[in-house]
Amino acid sequence: MNYRTDRRGNQLSILGYGCMRFTKNGSSIDIDKAEKEVMCAIRGGVNYLDTAYVYSGSEAAVGEILERNNCRKEINLATKLPHYLIKSRAGLERTFQEQLRRLRTDYIDYYLMHMLNDAKTWEKLTALGVQDWIAEKKKSGQIRNIGFSYHGNTDNFIRLLDAYDWDFCQIQYNYLDEYSQAGRRGLEYAGQKGIPVIIMEPLRGGRLVNNLPAGAKKKIAQDKKQRTPAELGFRWLWDQPQVTCVLSGMNSLEMVQENLRIASDAQAGQFTEEDFALIAAVKEEINRNMKVGCTGCGYCMPCPQKVDIPMTFHCYNLRYTEGKKSGLWEYVQSTAMRHETSSASQCVRCGKCEKHCPQGLPIREKLQEAAKELETPTYKFMRWAVRTFRIY
Repeated sequence: MNYRTDRRGNQLSILGYGCMRFTKNGSSIDIDKAEKEVMCAIRGGVNYLDTAYVYSGSEAAVGEILERNNCRKEINLATKLPHYLIKSRAGLERTFQEQLRRLRTDYIDYYLMHMLNDAKTWEKLTALGVQDWIAEKKKSGQIRNIGFSYHGNTDNFIRLLDAYDWDFCQIQYNYLDEYSQAGRRGLEYAGQKGIPVIIMEPLRGGRLVNNLPAGAKKKIAQDKKQRTPAELGFRWLWDQPQVTCVLSGMNSLEMVQENLRIASDAQAGQFTEEDFALIAAVKEEINRNMKVGCTGCGYCMPCPQKVDIPMTFHCYNLRYTEGKKSGLWEYVQSTAMRHETSSASQCVRCGKCEKHCPQGLPIREKLQEAAKELETPTYKFMRWAVRTFRIY
C-alpha cells in the first residue's frame, strides 16, 4: 500500500474504504461478509474508512467490525454530519453523540459537513454556532480533522475552500468529471492551499466499469498494459499528486484484493502520453451520446438568474450517457440542494451566456430542453421540500 500525507503529517492510505455499499440481506447489512471485506482491506494497508450518518446501518456496522477486531486505533475513521437536518447547536451535539455511540468510539479522525454545496449554507451553519462547536470538539480531541463533502460547481467549491480553515475536503472526481463538479481546477486549488482531497465516486458508482459502451470497452481491451477499466480509472486519479485518498465502495473480497494490488504500486506522475491518449479515446466513446457539447469551461457564467449552466448540461448529458436516475439525482444535488436554487427553468432567455460561449452553443435552447427533461415532478417536489423546510 502506498500512502500520502495530510496537512498534519498523518499518513493516509491512497485507497480508502467507502462504507456506503455494504452488501445487505433484505434491509440489514450482512455484517459477517462486510467484516471479512473490511478486515482484508485493513490487513492490506487501508487505514481510512468513510461512512455517514445517513448511510443506513453503516455507522453501526463499522463500529461493530472495529470493536470485534480491536483495531479502532489502526485506522482513520471518517463520518459526516447531516447539517441539512440540524436546526440548532443542541441538534449538532445530539447527532454527534449518536454517531459516537453507533461507531463505538470516543473520537472521529475526519469529520465532514455532508453535501455542503455552497458558502451561504456554511454561513447559515456558522450562525448556528458551528464554528465554536467545532473548536470545542477539536480542543477536546473528539474531532481530529474537520472537512466537507461536496457536489456542485467549481466556483462554489473554491468559495467554500476560502470560507474556513478546513483540514481536508471530499469531492466527486473521475476522468469523466474532470471539468465538472469541483473538477481539476478545484482539485488543484485545494492542492495550492495544502488541503488534502479525498475522492468519492472514482468510477461513478461502478458505471465506468459496468456500463461502458462497446466502443470504450474495445479501446481499453487494446491497452498494451492490459489494465482493467477499474485500474485505468484509479491510476488516472493517483497520477495526480493533489489526490490524497481515493474511496472505493468495495463489496467483495475479489474487489478488495484487486484494488489493493493496484494501490500497491500506483504513484503520481506515472501516466505517459499514451495513457492520456487512451483516457481521451475512452471519454470520446462514452460521450458520443451527449446531448450538449459543453466542455464545462464556465465562460457563460455567472448567469444573472443564477442558473448553473455547466452543471445543468453535465446532468442533461448524464441522463443520456448513464441513465435517467443518474442525471436526475445529480441535478437535484447540484441545483436544488443549495441555499439558492440554480435550476435551468430560472432562465429568462436574456442571451448573455451565448455571447461568451467558446463553443457557440445555443445555450438558451438547450436549457429549455434540459429543464423539460430534468425538472420532473420528483425534482419539483424535492426542490419544494428544500425550500419549504429550509433544509439548506
